[in-house]
Amino acid sequence: MSEEITPFRINVPQSDLDDLHARLDNTRWADQIPDTDWDYGVPVAYVKRLADYWRDQYDWRAWEAKLNAYPQFTTEIDGQNVHFLHVRSPREDALPLMLTHGWPGSVVEYLKAIEPLTNPPAGQQAFHLVIPSLPGFGFSGPTKERGWSRFRTAKAWAELMRRLGYDRYGTAGNDGGSFVAPEQGRIDPEHVVGVHVTQVFSFPSGDPAEFEKITPEEQEGLKVLQWFYENKMSFNMLHSQQPQTLSHAIVDSPVGLLGWNLQLMGEDLDPDFVLTNVMFYWLTGTATSATRFYYEDAKADKPDGPTTVPLGLAMFKGDFVSMRTFAERDHINIRSWHAYDAPGGHYAAHLETDLLVQDLRDFYRTLV
Repeated sequence: MSEEITPFRINVPQSDLDDLHARLDNTRWADQIPDTDWDYGVPVAYVKRLADYWRDQYDWRAWEAKLNAYPQFTTEIDGQNVHFLHVRSPREDALPLMLTHGWPGSVVEYLKAIEPLTNPPAGQQAFHLVIPSLPGFGFSGPTKERGWSRFRTAKAWAELMRRLGYDRYGTAGNDGGSFVAPEQGRIDPEHVVGVHVTQVFSFPSGDPAEFEKITPEEQEGLKVLQWFYENKMSFNMLHSQQPQTLSHAIVDSPVGLLGWNLQLMGEDLDPDFVLTNVMFYWLTGTATSATRFYYEDAKADKPDGPTTVPLGLAMFKGDFVSMRTFAERDHINIRSWHAYDAPGGHYAAHLETDLLVQDLRDFYRTLV
């Protein structure tokens, strides 16, 4: 197996962009019952508004240039192509830090955080950043075989950091990245100094003794989770059970892909951020393989016991509600737990960059 790391630049053929525009022009729009808004799911009017912007105003070439301003590379790990940004800090005392996105995001989630993390003010923790595209996502390309769960990904990420020469590093994640990062700590504790996430996905086990310990705030959190389960979990169910069935709609139609991904990209996000993330799936043909991540994770064998590497959480208003009572069962070395009232939602690195960056600095400053 080659360990070669190859420089990479994004260079999408114009014919691909022309094809996209033609497909947008020829969209066959869904119907919708009047005055239903989001009642039945992502509304047609919202998708039309973004599709019009996509066709007439959105500038992929500008975003391509913005991404290409950062060093990018590819390498093959465990038979899978892996694309990543590698941005080193000018600071000698910088700590290597991996940042992992989720679905329906991409490395674009972290673009606003690159400069403040690599070039912080004097006295603040600096980082060398490694920002990979998950296997099956974006420019990592489609996965080629079964098994690319969070656990296999964590092993690949440990190998990537070894291949880059980093003997001691931190790891952080959002959404799917918040699944992967703790597993990196579990399988590579001799090198991972800490794990930082924006969600701790720990749920009630059903043990009555566990419920006796929950706080009033956590009771409210359970209500939010119940609402999410009853109203917003359709994507998780379909991805986990029949991603291939869904693929026929979202691989052939850009508006179909946009509508599907919009269910977790609310109206508080700017159109360019939304569309650039969607483009990572459309241009690379990874809409299907990205959803397979959920299927593989649902079928994977889960390790026993809690993680032990230091863990920090930065939770933002409008996102998944993490509950410490359950988290402490799954992670026995929680060092930092912050719930911010700022409306960072599911994309804090983009919407609340300064707060998330400072939380990362403060957490890792105590570990270096």
